[in-house]
Amino acid sequence: MSYKRVIITSFGGPEVLKLVEEAALPEPKPGEVRVRVLVTNAAFTDVMIRKGMYRDVKEKPPFSPGYDVVGVVDKLGEGVSRFKVGQKVADLTVIGAYSEYICLPEGRLTLVPDGLDPAEAVSLILSYVTAYQMLYRIAKVKKSQRILIHGAGGAVGTAMLQLGKLFDLETYGTASKGKHDLVASLGATPIDHKSEDFIERIRSLPGGGVDAVFDPIGGSSFKRSFSILRRGGILVAYGFYNAVMGKGGSIPLDFIRLKLWNILPNGRSTTFYSIGALRQKQPDWFSEDLTKLFDLLVKGKINPVIAARMPLAEVRRAHELIERAEVQGKIVLTVST
Repeated sequence: MSYKRVIITSFGGPEVLKLVEEAALPEPKPGEVRVRVLVTNAAFTDVMIRKGMYRDVKEKPPFSPGYDVVGVVDKLGEGVSRFKVGQKVADLTVIGAYSEYICLPEGRLTLVPDGLDPAEAVSLILSYVTAYQMLYRIAKVKKSQRILIHGAGGAVGTAMLQLGKLFDLETYGTASKGKHDLVASLGATPIDHKSEDFIERIRSLPGGGVDAVFDPIGGSSFKRSFSILRRGGILVAYGFYNAVMGKGGSIPLDFIRLKLWNILPNGRSTTFYSIGALRQKQPDWFSEDLTKLFDLLVKGKINPVIAARMPLAEVRRAHELIERAEVQGKIVLTVST
């Protein structure tokens, strides 16, 4: 039986994404589960991988991207005992999910509760786990603290807004004007990143400054974000949008600056968050946090913002939309039904 998957033919623009057909299904090794993929996502992280700018991926083309997956257990490898054929499972694959079938170690999989919309479930794996861990594992924010989220109208941004609202955080979010209604509807005060100076806006607030900033932009944005931290505050950097999109900044230099600022005796700190790196360091946290988020979704306490549901064959267009920052929330790629 044949199956289809998307591969990166070489590092580059959306045109390097190619849909191919494989002659035979992959076979699970001992301890592995073959998953029939229902949905995956198109995320900015996938764009970085496609461009060859994601440091946690060492593979060279051709390979299939795809950072997260929700699918159905299709076949069990020898020795697998935690799952049964037909169960829905989820994983942070990092690569490989742009495919109709994928084989994964059973220890990496998290059971998806019955009744959840696969598109909503897959929206939690990267974006909401990232948001949850940055807020509560890394920044360790406390109730009623003040935070600033850059890119608040995107997939991770909207996840952070919803989670922050649950814990009564005072939240501000930079976003383009067209996303302000969305940001406000999720309980935050929007700041127009084009026409407003977020530094002036934050410093004008009672007490001035914020307790945490979450910044995926990089370059000069890191320095500006660091400048508005209160004593004891933390800058959580988690991306390099400017460097990836050729808008200034350097990934190696950004890392150096973050480390240097931590040396300064100013009562503020910085850190860089990578969901993949944290999963390697604390392997139990990922499934634990994802399970908590699935429970919040079942109870209707969070509601993933899905910008579009597109077939896997339209993956190039999905990546183009992400690069133009035109997406409010998540783009879900439907692989099978």
